[in-house]
Amino acid sequence: MDSIRSWLVEHKLRAVGTLWASSLIGSFAYNFSQPHMKTSVKLIHARLHAQALTLAALAGCAVVEYYDHQSGEKAKKYEKHIQ
Repeated sequence: MDSIRSWLVEHKLRAVGTLWASSLIGSFAYNFSQPHMKTSVKLIHARLHAQALTLAALAGCAVVEYYDHQSGEKAKKYEKHIQ
């Protein structure tokens, strides 16, 4: 679990991009199982779902980055540059 967390801390944007792509594909696939919707509406819904999930993931990354700068390894890493 700790190795997964450290990888996510180092590769936040890659994780968010992967989450965006997979949520877009997943939502698009789900919307195509709905026969009563027009294709344009399916595309719009898929984009909106992916966008909402991406914004939530970016907010989570911002919180993790804030706490890492306050007390984590990054605080120690950049401490010598500030002084």
